[in-house]
Amino acid sequence: MAVFEGTFTQDTPLRFAIIIGRFNDLVTVKLLEGCQDCLKRHGIDVNPHGTQVDYVWVPGSFEIALVARQMAATHRYDAVICLGAVIRGQTPHFDYVSAEVAKGIAAAGFQTGVPVIFGILTVDTMQQALERAGIKSNHGWNYAMNALEMASLMRQINSGLTAQNYAGAGVAPVLPVSHQFLETVAPADSVQNQVSGY
Repeated sequence: MAVFEGTFTQDTPLRFAIIIGRFNDLVTVKLLEGCQDCLKRHGIDVNPHGTQVDYVWVPGSFEIALVARQMAATHRYDAVICLGAVIRGQTPHFDYVSAEVAKGIAAAGFQTGVPVIFGILTVDTMQQALERAGIKSNHGWNYAMNALEMASLMRQINSGLTAQNYAGAGVAPVLPVSHQFLETVAPADSVQNQVSGY
């Protein structure tokens, strides 16, 4: 058995597409800055005229999913990062937009096999959005970390890494801590029964 786990360092350059919603740009620009900072500190050239990151600006969060699907479908990118902010108002508009954006971004990843990172803040107030875009912490950094890890993980999976590759490299395959815990607590068949509901 092999263990696949993403890393944050790469032997070969990664390519990213970042899609940003202009609506609530006071927030989304800050998310973009956090995202760029993280990528840059992990060796990615974030220059828009460079070869590693392409930027796409769309009118709002609702349009992000369509463009994410199109960018991922080109298979030119190791991951697509979606950045936007949907802030609750006094109408049901928030519920419709946030639900459809989440579904669309998930579908883009499923349909293309390319990691599409959900970096859409769905919050009740502008204050909450600003806190998550830099006042307390910048979630843009976290979204970039997710992209780096998933890009690395998918490269490993797609390259067909096997347990023999681990043995040849002198690395012993191990289970992540969460799986090791499950195996010591209950036999595999009882865990399966709990998960499947039988």
